Amino acid sequence: MGFARNFAPNNSIVRRIEVSESPALLMEGGRKPVRVLLGSGGIATEERREIYRSLVSDHFSDGSQVVFVPFASHDHSGYTSRMQEFLGGIGQEFLGLHESSKPHETISQADAIYVGGGNSFLLIKELHDRGLVDPIREAVISGTPYLGVSAGANVACPTMMTTNDMPIVLPPSFESFGIVPFQINPHYHPGKVLFMDGDEVTNHYGESRAQRIAEFHRHQDTPVLGMWEGSFVQWDGSRGRLTGRATAFLPGAEPRDFHDGSEFDSELRFRD
Repeated sequence: MGFARNFAPNNSIVRRIEVSESPALLMEGGRKPVRVLLGSGGIATEERREIYRSLVSDHFSDGSQVVFVPFASHDHSGYTSRMQEFLGGIGQEFLGLHESSKPHETISQADAIYVGGGNSFLLIKELHDRGLVDPIREAVISGTPYLGVSAGANVACPTMMTTNDMPIVLPPSFESFGIVPFQINPHYHPGKVLFMDGDEVTNHYGESRAQRIAEFHRHQDTPVLGMWEGSFVQWDGSRGRLTGRATAFLPGAEPRDFHDGSEFDSELRFRD
């Protein structure tokens, strides 16, 4: 993982967060295609749950066991059990990685890997402390299907710096798997927040997600995909396909809306 420095007109340093090994280049070298499915979360309606189960079932269809990474939560066993129950109908057995005495071996032999949501700071700290970043990255770029939702989508990026989460712990590094070359902001919504104060609808007057992403782009020039709730991205190493809605942010450019079925490249540019 490195930072390529470009000097902006205002003489401030803007960095491109780079993936240490491009999945697309590795595919050209004879490896299996990358199979990455990322979700924003927000699957609170039955329609969204059905879309989620359908996508996940197809994504994991070639294997019988899914290694579940529950480290974005404090309750590893309970979290794993809840996910097994929620997705029990898709036919795969869930193995919580916290239960393995040889986690690196478990990852290398996994039919599929699912990194669950929760707090991104806690998740990336646990991944670094347990020495799991490189083994999971290598498994995915070697062809093991990867599913990440919310925090699990954050850590699929070069870093987890576009999370919305509170820094409840201090990780040794923000570096993440880098199995997609762009950043993701899960739970994205356009505009400002309105909330109910009793019976009255009130404006929150806080920062928008777009403003926070603009702050990120003052220091980094990696594209950011703001994933709306209930949305999913399928990534094969060179091409992404969206289910749902998203907004793409590039430094110095106006945000662009992506709609259901949109396809795009590593720079979040539309593809035919």
